[in-house]
Amino acid sequence: MFADRAKIYIRSGKGGDGHVSFRRELYVPDGGPDGGDGGNGGDVVFEVDEGLNTLTDYRHKRKYAAQDGQEGGKRNCHGKSGKDIILKVPEGTVIKDAESGKVIADMSAGNRRQIVLKGGKGGIGNQHFATSTMQVPKYAKPGQPAQELEVLLELKVIADVGLVGFPNVGKSTLLSRVTNAQPKIANYHFTTLSPNLGVVDLDGDGFVIADIPGLIEGASEGVGLGLDFLRHIERTKVIIHMVDAASVEGRDPIADIYAIHKELQAYNPEIAARPQVIAANKVDAIWEEDHSPVEKIRQEFEPRGIKVFPISAVSGQGLKELMYHVKSILDTMDDKPVVFEQEFFPEDMFIQENLPYTVKKSAEEENTYLVEGPRIEKMLGYTNLDSEKGFAFFQRFLKDTGILSDLEKAGIQEGDTVRMYGLTFEYFH
Repeated sequence: MFADRAKIYIRSGKGGDGHVSFRRELYVPDGGPDGGDGGNGGDVVFEVDEGLNTLTDYRHKRKYAAQDGQEGGKRNCHGKSGKDIILKVPEGTVIKDAESGKVIADMSAGNRRQIVLKGGKGGIGNQHFATSTMQVPKYAKPGQPAQELEVLLELKVIADVGLVGFPNVGKSTLLSRVTNAQPKIANYHFTTLSPNLGVVDLDGDGFVIADIPGLIEGASEGVGLGLDFLRHIERTKVIIHMVDAASVEGRDPIADIYAIHKELQAYNPEIAARPQVIAANKVDAIWEEDHSPVEKIRQEFEPRGIKVFPISAVSGQGLKELMYHVKSILDTMDDKPVVFEQEFFPEDMFIQENLPYTVKKSAEEENTYLVEGPRIEKMLGYTNLDSEKGFAFFQRFLKDTGILSDLEKAGIQEGDTVRMYGLTFEYFH
């Protein structure tokens, strides 16, 4: 079966521990501390691979872990950082927290690479703890622990237009006529087990269309393969309902449209509200000139603003008009792709709420404020400030924890400096 969903366990690398050791040299009886720092743990990174179109690989292997950082050594030797683990996924993969179902990352549009779990920061060796009063520190800092999470991977195809309809209404035939796609076409139910994508080219301009596999009543409740298929329509902007206007298999095309609309509504009302067009297929097989089923479909749906196009996917009749109409609808819409926004930040899970922090004005530097404490240190260890999403989390952290309001109470003004463990920021309200 087409693999568009997988549940996996991921774990970043633990930070290596700092080392405790002292110089032992000839003629130096009381050598100072020389314990090195531990290496950072590896990150868990997701990357888009253009050569993939399923999540099959993740059905055979379920656990993925980055490498731990090495412990620091004697003579100020720094432990080696752990290797990142890079997980390749098809474009359009949405990564969710398995427990809550909330989105962590959408690997589409410009998002080609994302760190989902940061490795633990390496601990520092005892050389850093020497002071004038403590010249023989016998302790070092351990590395930060690894992060672990169970995630759900869901592949949602990226297409402007979704082609829906019951099995055997001719969707694959239509796609093969209007695009460069070459779907397998056969005459039995659930012929198509994976979405077929094709590009419709209209005089150098065009759009991507996806043949969403045959839906059945109850699909939104998980009957048959319904939920697997409905996921793929979430990104589409326009929906083409395709029906067998000639009722070759004895189905009622009007009832079919209502049935599929009901499934879309039950799955996601926002999808059901998107612009829709009806493709009344197999008109070449209609013999009743006086009682045209296409006219009945028109009378039922065109007053609702849904245009009906009589077509024959086999002969090509009416396809040009249908495609140009769909393009005219797309031209009125925002051309940005549908991207699922991040709702779940793994960093939240690993920053303990009860860890303390302090906010105070610097006694040495003018217009400078210091934010310190184990909670801040832990947050910085787990947050990738180089990425846009990581920095967004950092800003949210400052607000949600009350650090911003504490800075305001301390008297901070626009343009003042904030220092956090070697990081420097300018304050803007």
